[in-house]
Amino acid sequence: MYHILEKTIQAAFRAKVRSQFQSDLDIAIEQPRQASFGDLALPIAFQLARALKQNPKKIAADLVEAVGPIPGVAAMEIAGNGYINVRFDRGLFGASLLGVPAPAIAAGDEKIIVEHTNINPNKAAHIGHLRNAVLGDTFVRMLRAAGNRVEVQNYIDNTGVQVADVVVGFHFLEHKTPADVAALIASERFDYLCWDLYARTSQYYKDNPEALKWRAETLHSIEAGTGDLSELGHLVADAIVKAHLKTMLRLNIEYDVLPRESEILHLKFWAAAFELLKERQAIYFETEGKNSGCWVMPSSAFRGTDEANEDSKVIVRSNGTVTYVGKDIAYQLWKFGLLGKDFHYEPHTTYADGHQVWVSTAEPQTLAAPKFGGGSTVYNVIDTRQSYLQDVVVAGLKALGYEKQAEQSIHFSYEMVALSPRCCADLGIELSEEDARRPYVEVSGRKGLGVKADDLMDQLIETALREVASRHAEDTEAQQRTIATEIAMGALRYFLLKFTRNTVIAFDFQEALSFEGETGPYVQYAAVRARNILRKLTERGEQVPDFSKELNAEAMARELGSEDSWQILLAASKVESAVERAIASGEPAHVARYAFQLAQTFNNFYHQYPILIEPDRAKKVFLLWMTSFFAQQLERTLAVLGIAAPAYM
Repeated sequence: MYHILEKTIQAAFRAKVRSQFQSDLDIAIEQPRQASFGDLALPIAFQLARALKQNPKKIAADLVEAVGPIPGVAAMEIAGNGYINVRFDRGLFGASLLGVPAPAIAAGDEKIIVEHTNINPNKAAHIGHLRNAVLGDTFVRMLRAAGNRVEVQNYIDNTGVQVADVVVGFHFLEHKTPADVAALIASERFDYLCWDLYARTSQYYKDNPEALKWRAETLHSIEAGTGDLSELGHLVADAIVKAHLKTMLRLNIEYDVLPRESEILHLKFWAAAFELLKERQAIYFETEGKNSGCWVMPSSAFRGTDEANEDSKVIVRSNGTVTYVGKDIAYQLWKFGLLGKDFHYEPHTTYADGHQVWVSTAEPQTLAAPKFGGGSTVYNVIDTRQSYLQDVVVAGLKALGYEKQAEQSIHFSYEMVALSPRCCADLGIELSEEDARRPYVEVSGRKGLGVKADDLMDQLIETALREVASRHAEDTEAQQRTIATEIAMGALRYFLLKFTRNTVIAFDFQEALSFEGETGPYVQYAAVRARNILRKLTERGEQVPDFSKELNAEAMARELGSEDSWQILLAASKVESAVERAIASGEPAHVARYAFQLAQTFNNFYHQYPILIEPDRAKKVFLLWMTSFFAQQLERTLAVLGIAAPAYM
């Protein structure tokens, strides 16, 4: 209801501003500095005053008169030098919420594509990968909650250097055949094994630089798709992708499609993009200097400089191989439906909820797949260190004449997850004196330095399980583990979401494992507590009232006449507004913060009012309804964050 009123008020003022002042200014809505000033404030008169050179207080008065009555609004007042303060009809507001479930929002026609996770399929996922996946998944949930049609992609770079290095380790260092590796996949924790092998191979290169020729040979074989090295590459990548999907599913993260780089090569996506880039002169062939023999994009396309030969980006190397950014331009064109080509698809994984994830393939399939790609907006969830390459991809779209798509190609960037020195000590990682003095130590897969995602989750679950078992010894071990898992995953997701995207997270076990303060378990506990109040009511032999029969607009107005009750209800009514603002700012942290504030508000409500022992029947019914509404809103907000509301804590 709060969100509906926001939109209704904005629409009413937008129409009058357009008709009276021929202006399409955005109608901003603010929270008054004090609750006594009203429920919403509009500063539109100040914006118009600057353009019209008129008194803002007079503009505000004229607008209020012109707009007239708005359903659900009790009063509009001019405050200060021209603020328009809005007061809601409290009785109508409360009555509109009675017994009304969260509205089902039909998905729009346009498709939004969110690409996230994108882990190199060469080893186990680590804590840094989890930040990407949790941010991406939560943003998807936010978009869907706001009524958008969203496709979730997880790009698989199965032909890259990282996969090649693990193949080098198996083939050249350990002398294993494809059959040997297939046996390891079936019998070992293969992603962990590859974690160690990748670090070992990287160290071998450092000690024996001549061994880098093995990498070149392996890359050539994988791209050509022939020989044992290629077969090993497919075995490694396919097995690691399955492990990654299992890891992410522990955090309730699912995907729609897995486009693979191998198909971008085999289905000639890049060839088609290359011809487009040449035809529209977005790239040129360099004949001199350090980039001689390469196809390059001039720096003027993405740097805004006139020096086209300075720091120009190589798209195709002199040996004819395409760079990462070249393949990414082709992939981005496909996402927008601009390439004139498509993958073939086959089923990859069916989740327990029946959702099917598909994977690209080079061969035609008999089973019909959904239509993937062709988005109107594309979000690429990639860390901030890739900003330059993302700029080049956007420049490629612009150079091809796709200005609209370039504007809708959005780098959803984030800072890295590092390790605190204390965390390194907990892991037994020796640091130099210099590193030990740093606020954080950067994760390095090549050095094997990092926290494996599954190890972290296992440790969180075991910590939560000890607490759950001590409180609920009567339950079975399976029941206890289910609850502990929901609490632990809630703690982890919230920890990764509560920081804004431009914040470097220095991961620390003690902080992440804490279940006090601004944490996921704190919010979960509030939802459980709200449900428990209603459960205790029935255990005492009382029935949960039929709120729609015992409460009406008059009763609501009477109960909400109390400023405390009204402010509590307003705070609990802002889920949709919080989500919308988080989408607009691109900050899932705002929803996490709202969830925490909502939990705080409920806990204050719980301590302020003796709900179950309230002697006045009308008051008790109202308080029980507020409790039920809080439970609903807390669970809805947790769902947007991808966090479960446990049966108990």
